[in-house]
Amino acid sequence: MSIIVNNLTHIYNEGMPFASKALDNISLEIKDRDFVGLIGHTGSGKSTLIQHLNGILKPTSGEILINGFNITDPGLNLTEIRKRVGVVFQYPEYQLFEESVEKDIAFGPSNLGLEEDEIRKRVKLSMESVGLDYEEYKDKSPFELSGGQKRRVAIAGVIAMNPEVLILDEPTAGLDPGGRDEIFDLIKKLHKENNMTIILSSHSMDDMAKLAKTMIVMNHGKIQLIGTPREVFKSNTETLKEIGLDIPQVLELAIKLRDKGFDIREDIITIEEAKEEILRVMRGRGKC
Repeated sequence: MSIIVNNLTHIYNEGMPFASKALDNISLEIKDRDFVGLIGHTGSGKSTLIQHLNGILKPTSGEILINGFNITDPGLNLTEIRKRVGVVFQYPEYQLFEESVEKDIAFGPSNLGLEEDEIRKRVKLSMESVGLDYEEYKDKSPFELSGGQKRRVAIAGVIAMNPEVLILDEPTAGLDPGGRDEIFDLIKKLHKENNMTIILSSHSMDDMAKLAKTMIVMNHGKIQLIGTPREVFKSNTETLKEIGLDIPQVLELAIKLRDKGFDIREDIITIEEAKEEILRVMRGRGKC
């Protein structure tokens, strides 16, 4: 499922004294089955853009085409779009409200008017997709679960709608390192096994470097950079720092090693690449 954004602008409180332009004439294309990493400092427009992609917000001007359908068309039934484009907001566990895990995950499919057997099937499959055993967790209260488990239940509730595009806005916010790694591993698995298009907003540059195929960097409502993680991080270190963003820690290490005279590649973005390069240099110096 492709997403094409043309000249998208969004102004909050338009015409009022405190009007603010959150998106400024943005154009981009997200291809089917891509894994997009969306980064930017607080207030860059990331969340506003995300909320346009399934019609939660309406643009001030511009259009969004999803599989050829203009979702900014007033006559379009957005229910059909929202079946296909699922959004997991920051701290999604705050949206859990049912008495059991099964009922909470079933809420979305139930609203589609599906038969009970189909709803149960979707609940079971979505729970399996996020690593929750159906028999073990279906009758538990969501509020008895750990933070990471609650996050999984919330994601399962979106997956049960069978979306083709899954958008996640800071899905690891507030989790400990173990919980964060579990959620990122889950997202990677969903992309690979379910053939989903993933759009992931995160402040973790190291995880973005490992996961994303395409990176979009936003700054003050505009797209500052777009490309593969290697393209974005290799040539734009100073630009990223100027707009308040970090670079992957392994790239920072590589830069410092090069400053010390080590012949390390300039485009290292993962720990595995750093390990290989350091071992190569050490072998060349006869140190291992």
